[in-house]
Amino acid sequence: MLTIENIEVTYHHTVQALRGLSLEVPDGKIVTLLGTNGAGKTTTLKAASNLLALENGQIGEGRISFKGQSILSIQPDRLVQMGLFHVREGRRIFTEMSVEDNLVAASYALDARRAKPDYDKVYDFFPRLKERRKQIAGYLSGGEQQMLAFGRAMIARPELILMDEPSLGLAPKIVEEIFQTIRRLNSEDGVSILLVEQNAGVAFSVADYGYIMESGQIVMEGDVAKLKQDKDIQSFYLGVGGGEGAERQSFRDVKHYKRRKRWLS
Repeated sequence: MLTIENIEVTYHHTVQALRGLSLEVPDGKIVTLLGTNGAGKTTTLKAASNLLALENGQIGEGRISFKGQSILSIQPDRLVQMGLFHVREGRRIFTEMSVEDNLVAASYALDARRAKPDYDKVYDFFPRLKERRKQIAGYLSGGEQQMLAFGRAMIARPELILMDEPSLGLAPKIVEEIFQTIRRLNSEDGVSILLVEQNAGVAFSVADYGYIMESGQIVMEGDVAKLKQDKDIQSFYLGVGGGEGAERQSFRDVKHYKRRKRWLS
């Protein structure tokens, strides 16, 4: 579905953000990309959706393909029409428009496919949006705005969704609801998802495969079941120390070189 091969990304022609990064999102699978702030997760998604130019970023080396086609020269709006939708961090909804108008705006992605928008499906997934469909989106709660961002993606009928920190700033109950929707969309509609998250617990609850990033590179990858058994992952991302009765540990408390030595050895 999505293949990223050895890409190098720089900002302002000087700051290197990604260094030979490669990953793959198979058809119908959920893949999660984990890493600390500044690791390059968001840059990876922007590279895949061709939004780097908005921030003076560029791909210097490597290839990115979607459904077997190179997409490096394809404009972001055309990628949406092809079935690739990026739900960006911070929701990025139209705050001065109503919920309903936000969904209508997303329907323009269907023009090239001559498909009809399925608003009822969005309201079935998120009943609260139906209740608030005439309300100005900027007055929604944070959780409702995230639902709307997800609903806009659904209207475009994507084959692949890039999701950037969907749990950010949300209450646990809302996070659970959002991730139930991710599961449902994947299982019912077969939508592939590349999920960037810092909450490894919820990411692992839905993902099939995972990648761990450090300083613009992939340092570990594997099936989620395998990653959950790794002691470094347990310690740094799941907050569980090794051994029975061990104290919870913070990823930030472990020096960078120790992580790198263990992961790359």
